[in-house]
Amino acid sequence: MAKRIVVIGAGPGLGNAVARRFGKEGYEVALVARNQKSLDAYKTEFDGLQIPVSVYAADVSDIESLDAAIEKIKQDGGEPDVVVYNVGITSVDEEPLTAKDVMRHFATDVVGAYETIQKFDTPEFAEKHGAVILTGGILGESPYPGYVALSMDKAALRNLALEKNQELAGKGIYVGTVMVCGTIGSSDRFAPDNIAEAFWNLNDARDAYEVKYQ
Repeated sequence: MAKRIVVIGAGPGLGNAVARRFGKEGYEVALVARNQKSLDAYKTEFDGLQIPVSVYAADVSDIESLDAAIEKIKQDGGEPDVVVYNVGITSVDEEPLTAKDVMRHFATDVVGAYETIQKFDTPEFAEKHGAVILTGGILGESPYPGYVALSMDKAALRNLALEKNQELAGKGIYVGTVMVCGTIGSSDRFAPDNIAEAFWNLNDARDAYEVKYQ
């Protein structure tokens, strides 16, 4: 039976690049995003590449919506082998940045990631030595003015990966993060397909909780 990767936060940038990278290695792909029309286009893309793909619409800031998508993924194909959480509000802060804005950012950037890990903390996922990989960012280590919410969230996401890496290792579940130390798509080095290689390598090695892509 083919292995399977779930990418939560599918899109024409890094999300789909990661899915393609694993698809090249024979993985079946499940893509999760908010917009069904976009998902339909992604399915056409992957069908053209002859990568088996299924798509699921969900809003990660709505826990019930996220949980329903994950349950459907499991019903359709069982526990996957790899899950990538590639969701984040990366735009500049609202002006002024309110507490409600901060909570909305946190729900998407961090709470959704936490819930994803919890939903895959199962005996079946552990039996497959499953992996959950989070897309991190340099702001988690080096915050920048104008990106207060994202800076806080990437720091929290990094700590979440570290804690869960330690907590779940004994069960056979790997949790890690790729810290992207630059703007995706800003150069050849930071082209999505090149960054995706770091996700493949981290999943293959699993020798640290974090890799920095610089």
